[in-house]
Amino acid sequence: MKTRIYYDDTDAGGVVYHANYLTLCERARSDLFYERGLSPAVNGGHFVVRHLEADYLKSAKLGDLIEVKSELIELKNASLVLKQTIYKEEEVLFTMVATLAYVKEGKPSRIDEDTKAFFLSLKA
Repeated sequence: MKTRIYYDDTDAGGVVYHANYLTLCERARSDLFYERGLSPAVNGGHFVVRHLEADYLKSAKLGDLIEVKSELIELKNASLVLKQTIYKEEEVLFTMVATLAYVKEGKPSRIDEDTKAFFLSLKA
């Protein structure tokens, strides 16, 4: 997903506020579904972040054009691990590895085969 950094993404100094890197990754995860005519709300359930590790390497600034790339690391029956990297041109600004759990009615649930196939298409 490519996007521009807008004023509301930044702090008073025009640098992206640290929590907004997570928001940019969340939008990119949703866009993975939307770009294929799907919804991130799957079969009455949805994916929630169970764990994440973030690495802030360089700052994005007001007006920058950035790209968020997503790569499947691991897929299990009710969860997956996704690596997301934010680039400005070829330069890596931020990386995050997130464990996402699939839940229905607040309980972990099995990911259906079509959704597994969708995620497997993200494997590098």
